[in-house]
Amino acid sequence: MKKSITKKHFGNFENKDVTAFTISNETGMQVTVINYGATITRIITPDKEEVDGNVILGFDTLDGYIQNGHQFHGCAVGRYANRIANAAFILDGTTYPLKSNHQNFCLHGGIKGFDKVWWNIEELDDSSLKLTYLSKDGEEGFPGNVNIELIYKLSSDNELIMDYTANTDKPTPVNLTNHCYFNLSAGKEPTILNHELSIFANQYTEADENLVPTGQLLFLENTPMDFRHAKTVGKDIKLAGGYDHNMILNSNNGKAAELFDPVSGRFMEMFTTEPAVQLYSGNALHFDNESNNIRSSFIQYAGLCLEAQHYPNSPNEPSFPNTILRPGKAYRQTTSYKFSNR
Repeated sequence: MKKSITKKHFGNFENKDVTAFTISNETGMQVTVINYGATITRIITPDKEEVDGNVILGFDTLDGYIQNGHQFHGCAVGRYANRIANAAFILDGTTYPLKSNHQNFCLHGGIKGFDKVWWNIEELDDSSLKLTYLSKDGEEGFPGNVNIELIYKLSSDNELIMDYTANTDKPTPVNLTNHCYFNLSAGKEPTILNHELSIFANQYTEADENLVPTGQLLFLENTPMDFRHAKTVGKDIKLAGGYDHNMILNSNNGKAAELFDPVSGRFMEMFTTEPAVQLYSGNALHFDNESNNIRSSFIQYAGLCLEAQHYPNSPNEPSFPNTILRPGKAYRQTTSYKFSNR
């Protein structure tokens, strides 16, 4: 097989065409990306029997993504991934109120974050796509015009690489991620509870009842959040109340996590330049979107997310790693997911 990129019409959004771009490599692995939300709709990889399957949760139509947007399937997330407490922050003496879209905080960029806008896509070569978006000054309450460039590249050895770059004309918080829900069984197992997960972290950020960090860092050892050694996701999930935790990564040559499905034999390694990963076990996948009377398309724990990120609520926590991007500086991040079999 040869490396290639093919295109297919996927719908229309705000009077713009939405196209599905599919990158294929020499081994037959495929990754499909659409303009809406810079969303990854499919990752096709073979299992141990060389049977191909889609290892992320997604939809066959654009309407599926729009109607289920509250669950962020496969999309790029920004301007600030995760939570900002009280939907506001103070920067250089100025208070910036943000759009509150979940209880009393701003989640994943607000009501219309990067996941719900149209991105320009162009082919760089036969294995890479460049996606760009201009987030205008005041969008969802955030200051500054921010230019974002996101490159998706599929390597010859089955690694999906995401390179993020951003610059701004005013100081602003920036924290970008991807929100794919992985289920490496590709539908053979209804949940990820039997997947074996390792996360190379010793600490996590303590959170309140709204999952907003308290500012305290806690050790994982002897807690349900301890994935330093591989264990099934379901082993301690009830004790944890479902996983939605910010894991602080160790220095491990960029490796953040490993995920293995014993049913299919698929094995995924995650690498990132970011200081943390949000482990989310799909706790709310079964919930309805009551405001639109839309029923969920998936059951609880049908997939899990490993979201590379800075810490939630960092703009309001001076002790956390800085997330403020200033003019003349560049935000950069590289995160990748590499697939094989065991």
